[in-house]
Amino acid sequence: MSQASPLLRALGLWLALSAVAAMPASAANHSTPSTPATSADVTDGEVRKVDNERGRLTLKHAEIKSLDMPGMTMVFVVKDKALLDKLKVGDKVKFKAINDAGKFTVNEMRVLP
Repeated sequence: MSQASPLLRALGLWLALSAVAAMPASAANHSTPSTPATSADVTDGEVRKVDNERGRLTLKHAEIKSLDMPGMTMVFVVKDKALLDKLKVGDKVKFKAINDAGKFTVNEMRVLP
């Protein structure tokens, strides 16, 4: 059985590489920033803190499906600091966030009435 194990590993590796090679380029690169945003990328949130000086925003948010992130309260960097000028603690928002080289960044936001 110990001789079959390396053969099975090689077969498994070959199958995995074959599957990746057969994958369309759009599926293989689904996490790149150039992927167009969809309505599924929009998340509900509530402003908990605005840090204009550092360009950061603390949001209590629902699940962010595009980042595979459960709902929680966390700090985000904002792509455009001008977004912060419109916000105050307690505002309900809809936003889009990305993982930009390890920094969770809000790149779009709309304050709800």
